[in-house]
Amino acid sequence: MLLARLSEAAGISGQEAEVRALIRSEITPYVDEIKIDPIGNLIAVKRGRKGNNRVMLAAHMDEVGLMVVGIDSDGLLHVEAAGGVDPRVLVSKLVYVGADRRPGVIGSKPIHLLKAEDMDRANDMDSLYVDIGAKNKEDAEKLVKLGDQIVFATRCEPLGEGFLKGKAMDDRVGCYAIIEALKKQHDFDLVGAFTVQEEVGLRGAGVAAYQVKPDLAIVLEGTTAHDVTETPEHGYSTVPGQGPAIVYRDASWVGDRRIVDRLIETAEAAGVPYQIKRTVTGGTDAGRIGPTESGVPVAVMSMPCRYIHSPVSVICADDLSNYVKLAGLFLDSLDERGLPV
Repeated sequence: MLLARLSEAAGISGQEAEVRALIRSEITPYVDEIKIDPIGNLIAVKRGRKGNNRVMLAAHMDEVGLMVVGIDSDGLLHVEAAGGVDPRVLVSKLVYVGADRRPGVIGSKPIHLLKAEDMDRANDMDSLYVDIGAKNKEDAEKLVKLGDQIVFATRCEPLGEGFLKGKAMDDRVGCYAIIEALKKQHDFDLVGAFTVQEEVGLRGAGVAAYQVKPDLAIVLEGTTAHDVTETPEHGYSTVPGQGPAIVYRDASWVGDRRIVDRLIETAEAAGVPYQIKRTVTGGTDAGRIGPTESGVPVAVMSMPCRYIHSPVSVICADDLSNYVKLAGLFLDSLDERGLPV
């Protein structure tokens, strides 16, 4: 399954090469032009029948994870977060270190050795380390180096009835949807922008938009699904199983209302379930695409993901199907009705 291969590929911010190579191999048969820009964005163009407009779909390739920043004399690795990672959920998780995927375990001081005043204190990143089974610093330095990426060793596979679990669903689901969209030709030029360094400041998207100069853009993202215990219903951002989430606003951008309305109209006309994201926290690549040059009309459609930015996320398989379907139907509507801008 393509999503599983995307999910299991390694690519923290600034080290997206493995993800980029996988995407490139998948889209090459379907597009007319592929460019990798100087900072690592992959930009693919599928020329349209008329070529009178340029539409960009954007999704980021990078994932949250860790990076090696030091090696102790006993061979344990000091780490820093790459992106928004909550250190409270990391202890005892299995990871892969470096390009050769060296297995490791995230550790911290065992409970038996904690002082009373430390018992109620949450772990911070400085209290964690990665154990790769090295005897000492010299042994560890033969296996890893400073700057190596650390990703979670999580398989993507079915979970229960109708769910999938895996790492990096933010935003490999968006990459998956763009790959599927690029298989179909439209009247307009369709550009897939697979961006870098979103998790550390939305850095790649603006660079991509300056090059593409789209007439319209859609950001395909993964987003929080906070429908879990002790969350009041009004605090649910999205709910898995209720369809892709159309975003009116997030912390980085207010969606272009004309695009949002077209997404809703398209979903309702085709009977595709959808939901409106209820919270406005979190930023997306739209925040860098929108203000490019004289401005780009842009909106966001997201996949609800439980436990986002953690070693494992959970999505609904039906949501994934409808996410890809609605993206395709929206593009079809541009052929039939023109751009809503």
